[in-house]
Amino acid sequence: MNLQQLRYVFEVARSGLNVSEAAAVLHTSQPGVSKQIRLLEEELGVDVFVRQGRRLTAVTDPGREVLKIAERLLRDLDNLRSVGEEFGAEESGTLTLATTHTQARYVLPPIIGEFLKRHPNVRVNLRQGSPAEVCERVLAGTADLAIATEAIGEQDDLLMLPCYQWNRCVIARPDHPILKSKPLTLEAIAQYPIVTYDFAFTGRSQINKAFAARGLTPNVVLTAIDADIIKTYVALGLGIGIVATMAFDPKADRNLRAVDAAHLFESATTRIGVRRNAWLRGFTYGFIELFAPHLTRKMVMAALAGEAGSDPGL
Repeated sequence: MNLQQLRYVFEVARSGLNVSEAAAVLHTSQPGVSKQIRLLEEELGVDVFVRQGRRLTAVTDPGREVLKIAERLLRDLDNLRSVGEEFGAEESGTLTLATTHTQARYVLPPIIGEFLKRHPNVRVNLRQGSPAEVCERVLAGTADLAIATEAIGEQDDLLMLPCYQWNRCVIARPDHPILKSKPLTLEAIAQYPIVTYDFAFTGRSQINKAFAARGLTPNVVLTAIDADIIKTYVALGLGIGIVATMAFDPKADRNLRAVDAAHLFESATTRIGVRRNAWLRGFTYGFIELFAPHLTRKMVMAALAGEAGSDPGL
């Protein structure tokens, strides 16, 4: 048994049991992958995969346990490499951030700018996606940190670090009657077509919850994955928009007006997600503290270690 064999079975599982695809990722041949998996199964005395002819069709019950252990060992190996990188080149490397459009567009630019000033030899990669995709990137080891609001709290293997709270505003064209509703109410909003976030994004569940609590059914005519698209369609007159307050800029959005709606919806919390068994490089701690100053290196390390009293709650 060797690490190469564990890497092969793990990559085959991650590739949806497609051996050819896994072989391409691993830069080797399909017969070589199949042979090494067979050798591992013979040594373990159990089948990792169910086969129909030459095709792999499922993972066996013992195979699921093998994959869990393989993933843990491979992650620990990555952590060992990171330790060497940390002390061999403390101020150079790559920081990969998986995040949503709202964070990448409206929150992160000044933070990344300051981070690069402090760490000029570090390259930052941004990977955008839905909250679920953002979390999956970190769990798969293709990103160092996840930054999102929805779904990030649903992953057991991610350590959730609360960063800040935010709420929403209603946006409309300057001549829209919703701007005259004082105070703004959910009943008033429900009278008009609404353009807002897709169900998987940016606090959408709190929006639905607020309307449901009042027995209202909002007339959502269009959903999108980012605020820029929502603002575009609101400006075209398709309806009023509900967006994160941070996504409205009076100077840039001169063709729209905004009304604060924080009194109508439950606040949302943006979090940074870190894989629980991850080894973080020094500049990664530096980025976390820039993004959320209360999340010091000492606090994050204590939270990763599961120390009592280390809850970094807001």
